[in-house]
Amino acid sequence: MTPSQASGKLVSLWRYPVKSMQGEELNASLVSERGLLGDRAYALVDAADGKIASAKNPRKWPHLFDFRAGYREPPRSDAALPPVRITLPDGTLTTSDQPGLASLLSPILGRAVALHTAAPEKPVLEEYWPDIEGMDHRDAVTDESMPLGSFFDLAPIHLLTTATLDRLRALYPPGRFEVRRFRPNLVVAVEGEPQAFVEKDWVGRTLLLGSEVRLQITRPCGRCVMTTLPQADLPGDAGILRTAVKHNEGKVGVYATVLHGGTVRRGDVVRLE
Repeated sequence: MTPSQASGKLVSLWRYPVKSMQGEELNASLVSERGLLGDRAYALVDAADGKIASAKNPRKWPHLFDFRAGYREPPRSDAALPPVRITLPDGTLTTSDQPGLASLLSPILGRAVALHTAAPEKPVLEEYWPDIEGMDHRDAVTDESMPLGSFFDLAPIHLLTTATLDRLRALYPPGRFEVRRFRPNLVVAVEGEPQAFVEKDWVGRTLLLGSEVRLQITRPCGRCVMTTLPQADLPGDAGILRTAVKHNEGKVGVYATVLHGGTVRRGDVVRLE
């Protein structure tokens, strides 16, 4: 993949309106310096300690992946974000503007929570580290700081290639390496026969999507326990994370910041500059 040449195609886009809930697949989205419009715009906050609720600590929040969130109507850049429609684990529908929402969600989650659209001044979440050889911590919970004023983990855009998923499947055939496990915003199909874990060679470079959007690839995406958790029809599987740790230092995909915004669409050509 030489500079200015077509290197792939955008094959799917994902937005997660409420942090750590299942999200929604899109055909197109406006992208700004805060990522895909409406992505991680809402989050649950623990009323007891003020920390952001995250599936990174499934011991504390075992049911977050049982919820699904999607906007009631498409967000617009020139208007306030619309309410979010939330599907509860039993299939019941509610919305973010429903009176008494906290009283509805808290018993299901087992802790008093409130749904927020503004991040705390210094947002923090908890991360559980499974007992897997090669991880920085093992069978421990740590506090993880988040970017100021946001509900993102480390960056507003997370990108993954189909080549990486294919490589992981080859390394661990029993595992279901599906996009949903890794919660990217953008999934790129790379042309030709790329090397394994091709994204790591993009770090420090610029990616052009379609005719407008330019991303700065900043760092590999270190994976966590979330990739192993069951959601919908996906079973729990510690082998997903164990494979990533063993063969690529636990990295799957990359993070990016937005150099120039615009609209991205499924099928856009992706070029590495």
